[in-house]
Amino acid sequence: MSSDEPGAARSGPQRGPVVLAAILAAVAALIVLLLAGGGAPAEPIPGLPDPGRVTGWGLPLSRLAADLLSIGVVAGLLVVPLTMRRPSDDLTGRALRATGAVRWLAVGWAVAALVQAVLSYSDQFAVPVSRMTFQEVSGFLRTVDQGQALVAQAVMAAVLAVAVRWVLTCRGALVLLGLALVTLVPPLLTGHAASAGSHDTAIVAIGVHVLAAVVWVGGLLALWWHLALDRALQERAVRRFAAVATWCLALTAVSGVVSAWLRVGSLDELTSAYAVGAMIKIAVLVAIALIALQVRRAVLARGARTWRSLAALTAGEGVLMATAVGLGVGLSRTPTPVGEPYTSVAESVLGGPVPPEPTLSRLLWSFTANGVGLAVVGIGAAAYLAGVIRLRRRGDRWSIGRSVAFFAGLLVIGYATFGGLGTYSHVMFSAHMASHMLLSMVAPILLVVGAPIALALRALPGSDVPGGAGPRQMLAGALASRPARWVFHPVTAGLLLVGSLYVVYLTDMFDWLMRSHLGHAAMEIHFLAAGLIFFELLLGERPGHPVPYLSRLLLLLVTMPFHAFFSVTVMGSDRIIGEDYYGLLAVPYVPDLLADQNLAGSMNWALGEIPMVMVIVVLVIQWWRDDARTARRRDRAADRDGDAELEAYNRMLQGISERDRP
Repeated sequence: MSSDEPGAARSGPQRGPVVLAAILAAVAALIVLLLAGGGAPAEPIPGLPDPGRVTGWGLPLSRLAADLLSIGVVAGLLVVPLTMRRPSDDLTGRALRATGAVRWLAVGWAVAALVQAVLSYSDQFAVPVSRMTFQEVSGFLRTVDQGQALVAQAVMAAVLAVAVRWVLTCRGALVLLGLALVTLVPPLLTGHAASAGSHDTAIVAIGVHVLAAVVWVGGLLALWWHLALDRALQERAVRRFAAVATWCLALTAVSGVVSAWLRVGSLDELTSAYAVGAMIKIAVLVAIALIALQVRRAVLARGARTWRSLAALTAGEGVLMATAVGLGVGLSRTPTPVGEPYTSVAESVLGGPVPPEPTLSRLLWSFTANGVGLAVVGIGAAAYLAGVIRLRRRGDRWSIGRSVAFFAGLLVIGYATFGGLGTYSHVMFSAHMASHMLLSMVAPILLVVGAPIALALRALPGSDVPGGAGPRQMLAGALASRPARWVFHPVTAGLLLVGSLYVVYLTDMFDWLMRSHLGHAAMEIHFLAAGLIFFELLLGERPGHPVPYLSRLLLLLVTMPFHAFFSVTVMGSDRIIGEDYYGLLAVPYVPDLLADQNLAGSMNWALGEIPMVMVIVVLVIQWWRDDARTARRRDRAADRDGDAELEAYNRMLQGISERDRP
């Protein structure tokens, strides 16, 4: 991957001026939005504490610097997947130089995060920088969520800066790319997302928005800065990035609209400064989408003139993306119409109003936004449809029954998270347990029957270079890897599905998790993931290391008693699970928490045993069909070779008999 490879260009586009123009556009967008939206520091009012102009301007500018540096880090690491042949290859040429540049960008990111942390203390407590003390700042960084999040980001960025020095393979660079994306997350858990209504939805929306946008902008920067002088590598990278950019565009746009709407709240607030700024950002994203469409057409056209037009188009796209980043930072400092609209402790804990007393129609048709559910259903449906459409376009068939089963599973997830049952799962333990059972026992069975892994292995593209490893090969390799064998081991699968019930519900963990929106989201993800692993092991068509049918039945028969015993324990316990949490809510239509818990145990038993019996029936049918297919295959082989296998077996028995004869 060195510059001596065929196709390397001695001169390329003027990268420096474009990058400088993008940075200036981001700063200009930030300053304009702060001045127009009320986020800029105002004249101090006599008698009132004021953090000062250093904090007022320094905090958003340091946030912008951290965002731009994080994009630079991701861009350098993205060079590896955009140009590599196989993950096991050594880093060489431009990929090695790009990861080398990541070291200093990560150091700058860590410093910018620490500056943000210090200035955040000044901003929150209205203490000018000149009057801050080390004890006060250190206390803020240790005890306040926003300070802790920024310190965590700084530490992870510093780890990146150190670790990248010792990475010598493409696989190691891919691991660091994942770490860089995780490093973006901690500050997202505070700020507007944590103070708006529908906390979990707001946090998931802003998380998807930022991660997709950073990958999008980082990929463009990788093409412009690191690969601009090598046309051969750039062409390969552009073609790989085109598919990723399409998904990033869709995720950024949808999550951005959802995130903005949660902070605007109603149509009456569309004239507010925050809403106007959000609409300007959306307009910028639309312009970027139109340019991206032209870039895609240029890539498909191929030709010398195409590359010149591509350079001009991507330069404009990069400047607009930087403008969108500046607008995003400005919006984070602009007051939102929806702040903390809570009038009770229960509303503050739930992130919204307490739902009315449940009725049959409300349990069936209610809707409450849920970030995990909306993300899983939306992204899962889009990805599955994209796979089916890809197969259809190339003339392959895909079972309609599998598609129906998969989308039925998504409907179950929707009902258990943002549907009627999900609405009441936050306030009633019985509804929570029913939701948990649907997520771990019913939805996974339907999803596994839909065979998403088999669809991915057929729909994902293969390698675009001779002897390389494309997405399909990497997925197959991941499924056959040692960590996958450990995850899909029968003992691991059983412990994740049933053992975690005892850990979560028979300790104080449930009370602690329910008090946090992230904790409740983590439970939903865990239940769904544990169910998918368990039933993929039993019913799935995962390649690699299939489990014999007898072992599958034994695993199911061993797991069922432990699940039933847990249900009986919940039913007969005098200890109220989550008593402190439900005591804070004080929901009037749940006067007897112990009776509701007894109902939850009964539902858990019923909803758990019925799917298990269904799985046993399906396993027996699969076993019989597999034996029938094996018998037919042996019959065909016998017809071809004159039953050579049987003849060899008879000769073996005859030889044993002759050896044993006196």
